[in-house]
Amino acid sequence: MFDFSVITQWIDQLLRGVMPDAAALVVECVLIGLALLLGYAVIALALIYVERKVCAWFQCRLGPNRVGPFGLLQSVADMIKMLIKEIIEIKHVDRFLFGLAPYIVIIASVAAFSCLPFAKGLQVLDFNVGIFFLVAVSSIGIVGILLAGWASNNKYSLIGAMRSGAQMISYELSIGLSILTMVVLSGTLQITELVEGQADGWFLFKGHLPALIAFVVYLVAGTAETNRGPFDLPEADSELTAGYHTEYSGMHFGFFYLAEYLNMFIVAGVAATLFLGGWMPLHVPGWEGFNEVMDYIPSLLWFLGKVGVMIFVIMWFKWTFPRLRIDQLLRLEWKYLLPINLLNLLLMVVVVVYKLHF
Repeated sequence: MFDFSVITQWIDQLLRGVMPDAAALVVECVLIGLALLLGYAVIALALIYVERKVCAWFQCRLGPNRVGPFGLLQSVADMIKMLIKEIIEIKHVDRFLFGLAPYIVIIASVAAFSCLPFAKGLQVLDFNVGIFFLVAVSSIGIVGILLAGWASNNKYSLIGAMRSGAQMISYELSIGLSILTMVVLSGTLQITELVEGQADGWFLFKGHLPALIAFVVYLVAGTAETNRGPFDLPEADSELTAGYHTEYSGMHFGFFYLAEYLNMFIVAGVAATLFLGGWMPLHVPGWEGFNEVMDYIPSLLWFLGKVGVMIFVIMWFKWTFPRLRIDQLLRLEWKYLLPINLLNLLLMVVVVVYKLHF
């Protein structure tokens, strides 16, 4: 399986051969930042197109089919429209916080995005406490949402922001406990070690019932964390117009829009990394010929394929179930998911201590 660290090391040596180490480091940081932003934009455009097609398929429609072949350029046209639209100045808002909020949301999303291991040797951030860092930076986005609702000086925006705050803070507990369950199984917080520990089998299969329960709870909580249906109460169009970003226009609205789709990609990417082996191919003990064939598939395709399946499941949730009420949403977390997660974490500890896993 190809190791992308060969390419990154070659670029590093090339730059250090033609300029001082400090300058090479600055250039590398700029290149990584540009690559992150480019990947962020391309993935967001792709996901917007895919969701329209998936939604149309569920509702027996065609979806985008006019702009470009099969409507492929529709998302690009929407991006251009978003870039050139005027940012309308709203009176009676806290201008500084109102302008700051979308940047906080997008920065938190990009920081979490940079932690994902896309392929072997292709990861921007890889700390020894990588999972802890990922959970920490992904939690910053709620600050931007609360600021957006408060600074808009609009009752619909404020209600949407408060709903989002209650929802995201509540479901972060279930996400954190599901992740902690898999950390107990793996014995490490470093993301690359988590992936490499699944070389002989994905944690979803190695961890028995506790891993399966953690996986299901993580998908439900992750869908709620991204404010997507049926947990889209903060943006309930029929009740709150557009929720916390009602007053935003132009690219400021675009930041919220992009962050929603990339947060869905991040949730799916973390699920693929923790439960489905990340970029690790499917290996079956004893099936050497099958395992060799699986190794020929590039690691990047393995990761994107697993993420694609997770994203489809999350979209399936949205276009299948009706929106919950706020009391139903919070009851699901505090009365059901959280107790299940706590018991499941204890069960995983028993499985690891007594070495009952595969």
